[in-house]
Amino acid sequence: MKIISIFLSLLITIIFSLSVQANPKRIGYIVNYGTHEWYQNVIFGLQSRADELGIEFEVMDANLDVNKQTQQAEDFMTKGVDVLIMTPVNEEGVVPILKKAKAEGMPVVLEGNPAKGMTTLFAICDYDAGYKAGDEVGRILVSRGVKEARVMDVGLPLLSATVLRSLGFMEAIATHVSATKVHELDGSGMIDSSVEVASAALAKDSNINVIYGINDGSALGGLQAWRASGLSEKDLIVAGTGAEGLAFLNELTKEGTPYLVEAAMFPEGVGYTGMNLAVDLFNGVDVPKHKVTPTLALTVNNYASYYDFDKAAQKRAINFANVAGIPTEDKCTKYAEDL
Repeated sequence: MKIISIFLSLLITIIFSLSVQANPKRIGYIVNYGTHEWYQNVIFGLQSRADELGIEFEVMDANLDVNKQTQQAEDFMTKGVDVLIMTPVNEEGVVPILKKAKAEGMPVVLEGNPAKGMTTLFAICDYDAGYKAGDEVGRILVSRGVKEARVMDVGLPLLSATVLRSLGFMEAIATHVSATKVHELDGSGMIDSSVEVASAALAKDSNINVIYGINDGSALGGLQAWRASGLSEKDLIVAGTGAEGLAFLNELTKEGTPYLVEAAMFPEGVGYTGMNLAVDLFNGVDVPKHKVTPTLALTVNNYASYYDFDKAAQKRAINFANVAGIPTEDKCTKYAEDL
């Protein structure tokens, strides 16, 4: 019995020791564009989880400069962080960083965009996010007795991820009603340019009843152009993507708004998941090539389950537990190579 007792004591000590050593001490994150609301909320999620785990967390902003991102990665490696997290400025530019990190034994986790030579990535399934929004819009159209969706797609054809969102949206609507893409626009993912291209498109043909935006700026820009044209909002449905910040919540909760659907990507939850993935990689856990983060079609009827929104104070707080409970895809329905 004494031997067993000693053995159990040693086992408990080993287990406790392993648990203490489980978390890395320092993690660095290089964001590609830190002034954007999406990435500010991703950073919030990363920091929230780092604080819970007692991890020192530092952020550098590449500000869309791939050379700057390379230098920042080298700085983090020189500082000796335990794990490096990066949102690539572009997919090609991050490849030399991945090679250098691998040579130096530095674990690297990517966010958002894959790159050759990566170990693991945390990101949504873009096609599936668009599909969920399109499915919800299709159901609304059916409930209104509408048989055709005439869509203005305020897209971003430069990026395969956003093309996948538009494709998923259109294919989902087509399962409910006849679907025609009247306008396929390049809004550059920015509200001002989206207003500009949408205004020009509506001047040519305003016979549409659905506006889809590949991010919040695109959807809100399309809606702003519609309103500036003096068109009736009575039969219009607007759907956005991202849940990037406060703008979509302000519009979604307006009385009589046509902004009825948001393909939420929960950036705070993305960050939370990313920190957990970094810890797993540090500990040698067998991580997936793509850790899928949740997406869901939000409406005015369900958003409060995931966001506590104080409209007067212009603040929102995510419910991490409820977002974590959203089922995720085992594998994305479509990837860039399927386009």
